[in-house]
Amino acid sequence: MPYGIKVHVWGDYALFSRPELKVERCSYDMITPSAARGLLESIYWHPGLKWRIDKIYVCRPIRFTSIRRNEIKSKVLAGSVLSAMNGSGKDVSISSRKEIVQRAALILKDVDYVIEAHFDMSEQANETDNPGKFKDIIIRRLRQGSCYHQPYFGCREFPANFEFFEGDEVETAYPRERKDLGFMLFDMDYTDAEHIQPMFFRAVLEDGVLNLKDCEVMR
Repeated sequence: MPYGIKVHVWGDYALFSRPELKVERCSYDMITPSAARGLLESIYWHPGLKWRIDKIYVCRPIRFTSIRRNEIKSKVLAGSVLSAMNGSGKDVSISSRKEIVQRAALILKDVDYVIEAHFDMSEQANETDNPGKFKDIIIRRLRQGSCYHQPYFGCREFPANFEFFEGDEVETAYPRERKDLGFMLFDMDYTDAEHIQPMFFRAVLEDGVLNLKDCEVMR
């Protein structure tokens, strides 16, 4: 992994929603690989590179808390908007006073991770792009705290702090322990734009580390 990097991320709360629980949200036990990739892309994204998550270190114990939030129970349908554009006169607005509901959510608290990742050059890289250039830009942005938009842990109301991890060894919250976290979302398969498929894997923490290099991905 010649172009690898480690990023320290932490925050007060996180919500990485399980897809099987749609109404009242319940978080996975830790950050998912796709959420980790999205977090890194919010710091530095370029069409000439693709982020690959290698390992995720859990640096604080996994803790849950429950909250209740006001949410809107309906959404504006594309068909209704199209009908209004064609002159139907139908009101497509949503009244939050009528549509608001309170829903519970089981979320993570006091999260702290170190994300170990690398990037590959993509087909969209041009002649001036090279791995050394990208790595210098990424490290500089991490040290300066620069990002394209504020990174977050699953939901925008849960912002993530980040910094370049300067050390060599990462101290985890579960040394000499093995924790089976069950099936977890790995990422989305965008190979066929008409049929985007979710990919899952069996998440197992070994000594507080989620190793994604050789995990078996299922569709």
